[in-house]
Amino acid sequence: MTQQESRVVIVGGGPAGYSAAVYAARAGLEPICVEGYASGGQIVRSPGIHNYPGFPGGINGTDLADRMREQAVSFGARFVMTEADGVDLGARPFQVSTHDGVFVAESLIVATGAQSRRLGLASEDEYEGRGVCYCAICDGPFFAGKRVAVIGGGDAAVEEAIQLAGIADTVVLIHRRSGFRANASIRSVVADTPGITVRTPYVAAEILGDDAAGVTGVRVAHVDTGAVEDIPVDGVFIAIGHEPNSAMFTKWLTVDEYGFLVTEPGSTASNVPGVFIAGDVADPRYRQAITAAASGASAAIDAERWLISQRGERPVAAARNAA
Repeated sequence: MTQQESRVVIVGGGPAGYSAAVYAARAGLEPICVEGYASGGQIVRSPGIHNYPGFPGGINGTDLADRMREQAVSFGARFVMTEADGVDLGARPFQVSTHDGVFVAESLIVATGAQSRRLGLASEDEYEGRGVCYCAICDGPFFAGKRVAVIGGGDAAVEEAIQLAGIADTVVLIHRRSGFRANASIRSVVADTPGITVRTPYVAAEILGDDAAGVTGVRVAHVDTGAVEDIPVDGVFIAIGHEPNSAMFTKWLTVDEYGFLVTEPGSTASNVPGVFIAGDVADPRYRQAITAAASGASAAIDAERWLISQRGERPVAAARNAA
């Protein structure tokens, strides 16, 4: 099995991993990014991103990911399109195992992201990007003056319903239990917000639509009686949580109760010196491309400074500027 060495190895692509690669490469660290087969992260699932600075007309998610990756490559970052299947963070240098070989790193940046939990319906997959959404901040403005449904019962679902109520004409909040898990203060806001209708206890049985219009409604079933009802909507926002891609690291790195990796306050540093964390794998709150990219930049800067502290070197950028 082949072995490659680098001062910085980044596990994961997407805005966090690509931004980390840009900054690490600019610092002269010659990073290797083990980006996996699903390169680009969750943004490649978005046909249009309109809240990323610098693109007033919006940009396709795949195009944005490609541009970020190309920028990193132009500065000397190396990308490996293979999946990491194991890590050893018990001692330095760290090791990242893949089907194609082992990558040995003086420092490591974890940017493996998180995945939206899905309903598991075939129609959910069929209409994703055509009315099925997972982020009100990202996609809510597309439904100005329209009818939308939000599925979920936690804080995130209720907050999305409140936010969408300021954009859409009507919001139907659907939850499988009679009561909501969201905290009482948020629930009270829902009760006082015009335009929100609560439907409990119902489960989404199918997303309705057609090729021309995309989503046209959601079919719900009453949990107790089984009674079925079709609710006409133009969009369905699924807010049943996120799953961080952290399982490979939990033997060594601290996680919170939901499995998100934990960083030191005010830093991207993990509990293992030399290992830094960026993006949605450590972010249960914002989950935006721009916040992921920002944390990727921070992780690369933190990694560079940590490497300098280990060797007593001057920062590459500082040395270059002084020349």
